[in-house]
Amino acid sequence: MGRDKGYGSGKTRTEHDLLGSRQVPEDALYGVQTLRAVENFAILRHAPLCTSPRLLCRASGAGETGCRQSNLELGNIEPAIASAIDRACQEVVDGRHHGHFVVDAVQGGAGTSTNMNANEVIANRALEILGSCRGDYTRCHPPITT
Repeated sequence: MGRDKGYGSGKTRTEHDLLGSRQVPEDALYGVQTLRAVENFAILRHAPLCTSPRLLCRASGAGETGCRQSNLELGNIEPAIASAIDRACQEVVDGRHHGHFVVDAVQGGAGTSTNMNANEVIANRALEILGSCRGDYTRCHPPITT
């Protein structure tokens, strides 16, 4: 499901949401909610790699930067986490993680799945920048990026 080097190694990590636990590819920057969206909204399956257009991916990164700034000003996140989120967002804007935007651009849910895909990619990349593992959302989790 992705284009990054080493992606699809077969190794997984366990992530949890309200529906339960799922195995997510260890190499994926996205998480469990994105995985579910891919399964539930497989509309453009003929183009499974990065079916979200590149401009949409870049716009997601730029938009999340603004959300992060608001959360920082409100005291909802600490500066080190905000800095890591900024760096992750810039990497998305620069096109470095498009292979992890796997939710079909055409899908139901008013864009919720597309937004969560962006949130998970940014949060997991921010975790790596902070020295944590992908999917370990104790320090930075997807809803914090919004």
